[in-house]
Amino acid sequence: MDSGPGCETAKLTPLGTAARGAAGVIDRIEVDGLRFDLPAAEIERRLLELGFLEGARVSVLHEGLFGRDPIAVRVNGATVALRRSEAMAILIRQGQS
Repeated sequence: MDSGPGCETAKLTPLGTAARGAAGVIDRIEVDGLRFDLPAAEIERRLLELGFLEGARVSVLHEGLFGRDPIAVRVNGATVALRRSEAMAILIRQGQS
């Protein structure tokens, strides 16, 4: 297996770290190792129900004034507000919009 500069996993970024204007394609939802107020399985289910599916196009539209939280995200044409902590579970491949 190739692990050099062309390795696909090296390009994944958590949506929660993305700045306003960032865009990409969702690679996967990964809740393991993150802390939430709800069970991880519930967070994953909610994100999927909101349209955060593998292959969906996503872009960060706005950031909150205090602490840049929450963020407004466009996913496949719908606008959704998310806490950055929840957006950390959404791994995107940036630059693909």
